[in-house]
Amino acid sequence: MPVINSIAAMKDEIAGWRQDLHENPELLYDVHRTAASVVERLKAFGCDEVVPGIGQTGVVGVIKGRKSASGKVIGLRADMDALPIQEVTGLSYASKVPGKMHACGHDGHTSVLLGAAKYLCETRNFDGTAIVIFQPAEEGGAGGKAMVDDGMMDRWGVQEVYGMHNQPGMPIGTFATRPGPFLAASDRISITITGKGGHAAKPHIAIDPILVGSHMVIAMQSIISRNVNPIEQGVVSLCVFRGGDVGNVIPQSVEILGTARSLLPNVRDILEKRVIEIAEGTAAMYGATAKAIYRRDYPITKNHPRQAAFAAEIARQVSGPDAVNDNASPVMGGEDFSFMLESRPGAFVFFGNGASAPLHHPEYNFNDDAIPAGVTFWARLVETAMPS
Repeated sequence: MPVINSIAAMKDEIAGWRQDLHENPELLYDVHRTAASVVERLKAFGCDEVVPGIGQTGVVGVIKGRKSASGKVIGLRADMDALPIQEVTGLSYASKVPGKMHACGHDGHTSVLLGAAKYLCETRNFDGTAIVIFQPAEEGGAGGKAMVDDGMMDRWGVQEVYGMHNQPGMPIGTFATRPGPFLAASDRISITITGKGGHAAKPHIAIDPILVGSHMVIAMQSIISRNVNPIEQGVVSLCVFRGGDVGNVIPQSVEILGTARSLLPNVRDILEKRVIEIAEGTAAMYGATAKAIYRRDYPITKNHPRQAAFAAEIARQVSGPDAVNDNASPVMGGEDFSFMLESRPGAFVFFGNGASAPLHHPEYNFNDDAIPAGVTFWARLVETAMPS
């Protein structure tokens, strides 16, 4: 069962929506133009209910099938926000907003789900209710949590929820998913080291926080290699080291920022414990102090086995068995769809974006050729989960 013909015919229209969003990127919860555009289109499609302002600036659309005897309610989620990156694609529809761009393809995700909403409103060939969810603030703002905390799942009686994300390097029309942990828990590390400032020519009467921090960075690279079971996975990356203003002055303090990623709860516990112990212990060894904060941010994106298998079967209907990997390798990136999967059974799926720059890169662009397969996946998922 390949791409639906009527959906293939909508490709250029959907691409036009996508390119408009690409030109006008918005960050985190400040997605007012994007959300307004989503609301306008959902109303024009004939959604039975369109509700903005869920989780601050999220939008929910309700589409009822021709029948409602099954009582089933399925949620489909797309994210809307962009990134604080300066675009360098040179596209005719490149971002018009300095320092902001859709470098992760959320413009594509939103447009693909809008395309599915239009198709479902026109056909309604299912028995139940489809809930289309347009989420703000995936990029570090936990918009998925905000929508769940705002009562979205209970308000509309969502029973299962599915999310989808494009993946550069995967051919157009291919899909990937897996049961269990699929994307990592994403945590934030913040360390402030306080020593004793002084003249660079008299280091013996100072306590150099740059030296302390340097040893700290090296020591933390042992956490994965010497504290985590080799057959389990984790990442500790310290990405910001700030301190000092003058080349001949030892600063009073420095700041280190980073991230920790894990796919298992016990590994997450180890990372938190060791980051704090190494920070405080290394500082004490040199006579300095360290305030280490380990903030648990996005949980593990853990697919429910039955829903992951169902999503893979839908993908096979769309693209054929050779185009679907139902046991894909886990990814150490984070995803706040995890909050929705903690609230309801469901699954997260990757779909191919073809050859392109990687996600979060200033040359990235969502591939409009991925639209027909993505829209068809959503449509077939609803029609198969809730057959009329």
